[in-house]
Amino acid sequence: MNGRSTSSVATDPDALRSAIQRLRLEVRKRIVGQETAVDEIVMALCAGGHALLVGVPGLAKTLMIRSISEALSLEFRRIQFTPDLVPSDITGSEILEEDSATGKREFRFVRGPIFANIVLADEINRAPPRTQAALLEAMQEHRVTAAGESLRLPEPFFVLATQNPIEQEGTYPLPEAQLDRFLFDVRVGYPGLDDEVSILRATTGAAQEPLRAVLGAEEAVALQRVVRDVAASEPALRYAATLSRATRPDDPTATALVKRAIRWGAGPRAGQALILGAKAHAFLAGRVAVAPEDIQRVAHPVLRHRVLASFAAEAEGITPEQVIADLLERVTPPRSGLAI
Repeated sequence: MNGRSTSSVATDPDALRSAIQRLRLEVRKRIVGQETAVDEIVMALCAGGHALLVGVPGLAKTLMIRSISEALSLEFRRIQFTPDLVPSDITGSEILEEDSATGKREFRFVRGPIFANIVLADEINRAPPRTQAALLEAMQEHRVTAAGESLRLPEPFFVLATQNPIEQEGTYPLPEAQLDRFLFDVRVGYPGLDDEVSILRATTGAAQEPLRAVLGAEEAVALQRVVRDVAASEPALRYAATLSRATRPDDPTATALVKRAIRWGAGPRAGQALILGAKAHAFLAGRVAVAPEDIQRVAHPVLRHRVLASFAAEAEGITPEQVIADLLERVTPPRSGLAI
């Protein structure tokens, strides 16, 4: 795939929304169930953000990302994170070349796999912190510094990372600064019985056909612009900010459960993620303005990796999911149906 559009999709909002629906249909040819996870990845892509997929092995996290990239007709690269991976394995390195005609030697920078539209960071917590940090600048600035130069990454640019939540040996916890760069923390759970039977039927028969590309690079960039144009009123902004602030134990708006269970709350980037995610959800639902339910829909994937439970709360079995659910019950949303 070369990142160029292979479809005739226009760049107006209705056409882009229709293309996203076709994208979902294409992905469902490969991925059975997991609608919530697929929807959250799609929302992250619409909002121009990165996503972390957390789930035990065998739940098709990697296949899910590969399928989405195939249906998007974007350049895709996979990086398998391992303990011996070094930053240059991600960003690229200089090699010494000799001109066969003149005998002159010079260094040439060979770009690493980070120079792609969609980068799969597989088992990201298996690499040491120094290597994980190589992604920070790329994720935040969409550029990397290599060979003494600042090099811009192709647009659109997404990092979709996977992480196994149960295996601890040989892993390195992601720093909070890097976790905060992910727009969404997407949880991938076990399929239901009927879905699991469908998976067995689909994967043990004839080889699956390639997916049809329905959206290219130009359309993906246009999609991000259209999503950012979705209106977010003052009440919507205040609701998002209030939810973020209420996760901080020392804030006056913090709930009793937050004060008892949370050691560190979400920063201002969480509010940005709530609004961007809500804009994507509103756009996909066909609305022109953010409503309270849009913010509530993305609250869990936005906040679950940005709040740090205390040791006492972990011992009691209190999870960030319970804290976020409590917040959504106790923080009053804007009174109007649409937050305008």
